[in-house]
Amino acid sequence: MNAKANKTCASSIEPSYYQAVTEAIRKEAVKILKEETVVGVVGYLPGRRKGAASPALVTTVEEAERLIFSPACVNNLSVYLTKAKKGVLKQGKVGIVAKGCDMRALAGLVTESQLQRDDLFIIGVVCAGVYGFGVERTESLTDANIARKCRECTVHFPEGADATAGAQTELSGLTPVEAEEMARIEALPQAERWAFWKEHFSRCIRCMACRQVCPFCYCEQCLCDKNRPQAVESSPRPAGNTAWHLVRAMHLAGRCGGCAECERVCPMDIPLNLLNRRMAQELKELYDYEAGLIPVEKGPLNQYKEDDDQSFIK
Repeated sequence: MNAKANKTCASSIEPSYYQAVTEAIRKEAVKILKEETVVGVVGYLPGRRKGAASPALVTTVEEAERLIFSPACVNNLSVYLTKAKKGVLKQGKVGIVAKGCDMRALAGLVTESQLQRDDLFIIGVVCAGVYGFGVERTESLTDANIARKCRECTVHFPEGADATAGAQTELSGLTPVEAEEMARIEALPQAERWAFWKEHFSRCIRCMACRQVCPFCYCEQCLCDKNRPQAVESSPRPAGNTAWHLVRAMHLAGRCGGCAECERVCPMDIPLNLLNRRMAQELKELYDYEAGLIPVEKGPLNQYKEDDDQSFIK
C-alpha cells in the first residue's frame, strides 16, 4: 500500500494510520503463509498490558490475523534472526515485519553474510515513529512522547522490502534532540567531553542488556566474556566499563542501524545511541559511508582501497 509522500507533524498522527498499517501487515502475512512462501512471520502481537506490543513468531493464518503495528512496536525484530537467537531460520524462508531502522540491521546482517536475502520476505513498514522510553503507551503519538531517534530519522520508507505497509510519510517540525546534544558535547573542551562519558560509564552495572538486544552482537561467545585471556574486565568497575563501551562502539562503527535498542534497554540510562551516532558521523566524514537499507558487498572497514585516507599513520 503506497501513496504519495506527505509531510505531517507527530501531533497529527492518528491511531487510524497505525490501524491501516496493521491491516496491510495482516493481509500480506496471511497471503504468504497461505501460499507457503514462508514458514512463519516474525512480527508483533498485542502485549499483556493495554497498548503494549510483544515480538512473536506466527506460523498460522489465525495467528497472522492477530498481528499489529502501533507506536508500541519499538523492538528491532532482526535480532531474532541472528545466531544468538538460534532456530528461527532453520525451517525455511521467514517473513519479518521491519521498520526502516530495522531494515538497516537486516541489510547489515546480509552484508556480513549472517543472513541470506533469499531466506527473507520483508514486510516493510512506512513508520511514522514509535514511543520514546518510559512514556504512557495508550495515548496517540505526539511531539512529547515520540522516541528521540524518530525525531531525525531518514529511513521512514522501507526501500528494498518485498511488500510495503503504510503510506509514505515524512515527519516535520520535530526538534532533532540527539543531533543538538551531540553538537553540544562536541563543542566542549576535550577534558569535559571525557568527563561527560566517564560519568555515564561509571553507572554501568555490566548487565549486558545492550549486547543482548543488538542485532550485530551475534557472536555465540563474546570476546568480552573470556577470562583466559581476558580482553575486557567483566566486573562493573571504571576501567572495565570504559573499555567495554569503547570497544563496543568501535565494533559498531559503520554497522549500527540506529534502532537505539541498546539505549532503550539500558537500566542506567546511559546515552548509548549518542555514542553510536558519533561513530556513524566519523564513518560519514572519513569514508562518505552510512548504514543503508540495501546490502552492500563490503563495509568501509572491511575493505582496503588505494585512495583510503592514511593521515592517521604516524
